Amino acid sequence: MRHDAHYVEELSSQSPAAIGRMISIEQLDPNPEQPRVEIGDLTELTTSVREKGVLEPLLVKPSALKGRWMIIAGERRWRAARAAGLREVPCIEMDVDEAAVAEIALIENMQRKDLTPWEEADGLAALCHRYGYTHEEVSKKVGKSRSTVTEAITLAAIPEEIREECRRADIHVKSLLLQVVRQSDIKTMQEMIKVIANKEFTRDEARALIRERKYREGNVEVSRPFTFKYHLPTPNVKVEVRFQKAEVDKAEIVEALKSVLTELENS
Repeated sequence: MRHDAHYVEELSSQSPAAIGRMISIEQLDPNPEQPRVEIGDLTELTTSVREKGVLEPLLVKPSALKGRWMIIAGERRWRAARAAGLREVPCIEMDVDEAAVAEIALIENMQRKDLTPWEEADGLAALCHRYGYTHEEVSKKVGKSRSTVTEAITLAAIPEEIREECRRADIHVKSLLLQVVRQSDIKTMQEMIKVIANKEFTRDEARALIRERKYREGNVEVSRPFTFKYHLPTPNVKVEVRFQKAEVDKAEIVEALKSVLTELENS
């Protein structure tokens, strides 16, 4: 029943009725609401389980079917144990409701950092939409910033057809997926997918591309940052000062240049 000293203790301690026991593999069932959709390659894990056994208990709860348990966290370990020929695995039985099951399963997977952006987004969205958690509550429970939670829930709202197009285009980086979902309609989402798929873009480049496209199409009024440029008499020397706003008067340019000069003289 040995296991690493990390989230298992924290999660299991939330329930005073937590009980450690060995349970037959055949009496365990996967969680149908498991956040992780892609199980991944189990070769290394199976080899480790075959040599050393399951060192970290699964978290389980009694199933609606008598004599069976549902896996809250640890489905990969359960599958690896089956592949390795084990008959039973160490488990910690917990008496928790559906909301807590979803929360624990998501926390375990997120701490292991092996969820896809879609899986993370759907898991966080489920906590809000299905169980009524606020973005702030989800943020505290899973240890993520509120902005990260909000972004993920935005991503979860993307239409299934757009998800599939992103998968086919091999767009799986969260920052680029967010650029897709922030488009105004399905047509522009599809256009952005094609553009990103045909060329590698960083997040900032994708954002710049969106601004440029909207500017060209005249869909929205886009304010471009003002840049003051001056070519000095010295060959190949040019001064540029970029402002955060689009409209800048002469006095502001002079003040900015004076500030730069003062900083250089004092440094």
